[in-house]
Amino acid sequence: MPMKILNSLKEAFRGRQNKRPVKSFRENQENEEAFDSRDLGLREVEVEKIVGSVGRYQDFDSKFRLRNGLPPERLTRIKEAVRDGRPLPPVVLYQIKDEYYIVDGNHRVSVAKERGWKAIHARILEFLPTRKTLENVLYREKLDFIEKAGVTEQIRLTEVGQYSYLLEQIEEHRQSLEQVKGNTVAFQTAARDWHKTIYLPFIRIIEKSHLVAAFPKRTFADLYVYVSMHQWKKGQDRSYGIGLDQVIPKNMEEFRAKMAEKKGFEFPEMKRMITAFVLISVSVGEEYKIMEKIFAFDEVREIHDVPGEFDLIAKIVIERDWLSSDSEVIGYFIYRSIRKIPGVVKTQTLIPTLSKQK
Repeated sequence: MPMKILNSLKEAFRGRQNKRPVKSFRENQENEEAFDSRDLGLREVEVEKIVGSVGRYQDFDSKFRLRNGLPPERLTRIKEAVRDGRPLPPVVLYQIKDEYYIVDGNHRVSVAKERGWKAIHARILEFLPTRKTLENVLYREKLDFIEKAGVTEQIRLTEVGQYSYLLEQIEEHRQSLEQVKGNTVAFQTAARDWHKTIYLPFIRIIEKSHLVAAFPKRTFADLYVYVSMHQWKKGQDRSYGIGLDQVIPKNMEEFRAKMAEKKGFEFPEMKRMITAFVLISVSVGEEYKIMEKIFAFDEVREIHDVPGEFDLIAKIVIERDWLSSDSEVIGYFIYRSIRKIPGVVKTQTLIPTLSKQK
């Protein structure tokens, strides 16, 4: 009985959520202070990004279904046209950042969402947010980058001023292309080549390194800027990433040439395995129980009960990327795993500087 009541409450809550009207353009426009506009013309828009309406936001629920009591004739005619394969004109949308609001075509969007369409053709007028927030500043910087570079693929940065560094990279690459080709190269032509031959290969290396997991609030583009700036622009001595130069040359054009020789599946891994030994002191009588818990971790390859100041010694093998130090990766593992086990009193870590095996 309690489970039936809980399920009923969940259904009622979902029902109330679905009955909410779609978002109002005017409310968001006022909130974002988005009054400057530009015509983007005819484009393809992801249906899931159409979230509201300009004039009829009260007529549809949150899933763009026509609300009860409203005449369905128009919706029925649209459904019949789609079923019969008759062409429909593009919808007209207002855009604020990554959200779209319907000016004309509410019923067409309703049918598109019901049928699970991924995209729809639309004429778009974009309204630019002017409220002084970090999100809006970044958005306008991104628009400036897209207009100058002509690169429409999503490059999302989270720090102000970083898009200008990408434009600097593209200009440097443009000059290099002109030297090689012996003729003038347009900025947007260089941008497309930069995106294909430098940015995307670099991103794939970062993806294979799993670095984003260590920086949960950063994007792949953030890490690209950070690593490439220190590697190619600043040329600073680093206390991290001892092997980074083996993967990414110190010069951007050398990196491009190196990647041109490789196929996608040959991009190098930005990671390596490290070994450490952890000495562990535990509460009296807890040795066997704690030993079993520690051995259950995938990173622990061996564990031994030993006499002396410490009770246990464990051999751990951990994968790390080129940007992290051995001590950082090992210390993080010990803190979030071994040190969290009740009964572990203290630990000491030994990282070999030179090893030999038979």
